[in-house]
Amino acid sequence: MKIFLFLAALNGFLAVALGAFGAHGLEGKIPDKYLETWKTGVTYQMFHAGGLIAVALLIAKSGASASLTWAGWLFFIGILLFSGSLYILSVTQIKVLGAITPLGGVAFLIGWVLLMIYALKLS
Repeated sequence: MKIFLFLAALNGFLAVALGAFGAHGLEGKIPDKYLETWKTGVTYQMFHAGGLIAVALLIAKSGASASLTWAGWLFFIGILLFSGSLYILSVTQIKVLGAITPLGGVAFLIGWVLLMIYALKLS
């Protein structure tokens, strides 16, 4: 539980910091298309920081389960792959990096499916 709460707080912090950096440090320095790409990375990072908080709280309340634990790790991996690739793509404008982004999206999706499975198993 502690690791997911820590990762949630870390990613929430980073999403706010990177959002501010995008708005104030990158505006006018990269094309608007890539600024929007940056914002998408920030948005998904923050949403999944919330998902990590939910996982941490559920583990604290009911104990760890395989589906909860994997959901948490997949949310974190998704943040790294999805948001991370969008940040790098935005500043380098190397389009091939966009090929990594869907892997992060798949990690997010599987994490949410595992959370649904956990919910269905609740008594």
